[in-house]
Amino acid sequence: MKAVGYQKSLSIEDKDALLDFETAKPEPKGRDIRVAVKAISANPVDYKVRKRAAPPTGEYKILGFDAAGTVDAVGPDVSLFKPGDEVFYAGSILRQGTNSEFHLVDERIVGKKPRTLSFAQAAALPLTSLTAWELLFDRLGALPGKSFDPRMLLIVGGAGGVGSILIQLARRLTGLAVVATATRPESQKWCLELGAHAVVDHAKPLKEQIEKLKAPPLALVASLTNTDQHYKAIAEVMAPQGKYGLIDNPAEFNVAVFMGKAISVHWESMFTRSSFQTPDMIAQHNLLNDVSDLIDKGVLRTTMHQTFGIINAANLKRAHALLESGKSRGKIVLDGW
Repeated sequence: MKAVGYQKSLSIEDKDALLDFETAKPEPKGRDIRVAVKAISANPVDYKVRKRAAPPTGEYKILGFDAAGTVDAVGPDVSLFKPGDEVFYAGSILRQGTNSEFHLVDERIVGKKPRTLSFAQAAALPLTSLTAWELLFDRLGALPGKSFDPRMLLIVGGAGGVGSILIQLARRLTGLAVVATATRPESQKWCLELGAHAVVDHAKPLKEQIEKLKAPPLALVASLTNTDQHYKAIAEVMAPQGKYGLIDNPAEFNVAVFMGKAISVHWESMFTRSSFQTPDMIAQHNLLNDVSDLIDKGVLRTTMHQTFGIINAANLKRAHALLESGKSRGKIVLDGW
């Protein structure tokens, strides 16, 4: 089968940073399903792994987490899917990735593909939807339901992949006041189109901008990028007993700035359940099915922003480069082989 991988951790400008190659089709065992991959999307975790995790000498590491495709074969213990089913999912960080024609994934972290979306549109959603949902409801404890919630949620990095779905979830499924941060005019417009009540510029002092909104108290924060640059300023303006959630790995982060206000800090990683085979691992199957239903009902929309062509090394290098620049908006998708 065709695949895209790397043998050395290199700068994305290097000609060997990502390579096209052929490898054997994997065989499903246990609760694994084998998916014929139709479309994938790129995420910052792809380039972060590429930079830090070199495979053993002579071997290829295949990146990629988001995928949409058709079930090709199933392991003997599979009960949730059958060959021919259309699915979407985000994979496991401990296994080979989705940048391959066929891919093995545990059925417990796979959902049914939204009927109303193409494979490309569906591939934009899994990793970011899981991250956003778990962050909003499991970590920050937002209340589902459209009844009025007298609190503000600030989403730092609202135009990125996670932010693009988090804005929608918070606006459509809760009664929170939703404020996103974005710097470029096109990114600010994107956040407003997705449902943010307001947008502030994280390149400028946040305290003054937030105070000018005359919004409810800033009780919940979802820090999706550059946490080390913003968390101290945010701590100043947050309401006492709030909740601060983050998904990145800041170079510097001192939780003591939250202590006086008894603000709790919460880490989110959608890979935790699959990495540790937690008893509630199947929650991600159910969650993706819920997202699929919300898409088909018109409550949520795909966050696909641009397509970079077929799945190959050249196009994936372009995707990695754009993600590394920090200037991407929504999700980058690659479609077909």
